[in-house]
Amino acid sequence: MTVVSTLQSRYREVMDRVARAAERSGRSPRDIFVVAVSKYADIDDIRELIELGHADFGESRAVQLSQRAAIVDEMLTRYRTMREVAAARSARLADLPVPGLGANQPALNIPDRVRWHMVGHLQRNKVPKVAPSVRLIHSVDSLRLVEELQAFGLKKDLDIDVLVQVNCSEEPQKYGCAVAAAQHLCEQIDLCANVHIRGLMTMAAYSENPEDSRTTFRRCAELFEDISKAGYGDGRFNLLSMGMTGDFEVAIEEGANIIRIGSALFEDPEGRTDHHDDPETDAD
Repeated sequence: MTVVSTLQSRYREVMDRVARAAERSGRSPRDIFVVAVSKYADIDDIRELIELGHADFGESRAVQLSQRAAIVDEMLTRYRTMREVAAARSARLADLPVPGLGANQPALNIPDRVRWHMVGHLQRNKVPKVAPSVRLIHSVDSLRLVEELQAFGLKKDLDIDVLVQVNCSEEPQKYGCAVAAAQHLCEQIDLCANVHIRGLMTMAAYSENPEDSRTTFRRCAELFEDISKAGYGDGRFNLLSMGMTGDFEVAIEEGANIIRIGSALFEDPEGRTDHHDDPETDAD
């Protein structure tokens, strides 16, 4: 008998694996933020995951992030209205069901808000698309990008939280600053009024064996610990983003508190796996 995989079953499986990895690292599953990278998902998949209570979503393309954030904001506004209607009707007519919502209140576990994460390479000219919608940018790797973010944040009176992407695997084709340059970049960000350094991000080299990622993740975790001692970010340098579908359990064991999961959740019809280090195209 063939068992059909559903988004809900895949989500539960991922969260169970996260919980077990967190326990192995001596932490609670609540200490780990799971960013659902929805690059290959459609909006119905995102809606379903939100209805399961998930609140963190990531995109690697600026325009897609901006568009989807707007759609989800409208969706959450509708959900809030439905809640208010359900509560009002329940107070007056407790025995009458609200259409589509069950007897007294919504059966769905909808979060109050969704946090969007930019996980892919960010071009400077795409900052206006991303910055107003995003909760955290994972991929800051140059002072020029920092300057663009600061200029936009100052102009719009906007605070922007970022992670420094570090190329701890030392692959020449990967984005990310060099390990030796990471602390200096964090220091420069810490001088900005509108851009706030929150931690580091790295990506391991692709491998069929998750254990091959351990050295890269350990190197980034050690760098994270060293830089955190400098006190950047007014004590809020506390986020370490490592691990994707193929290696997130190893990343958690090595200290990650943010993981970025795409293909383990959203099955891609073309069989593509997590990879969000691609450059943006002009079409975006």
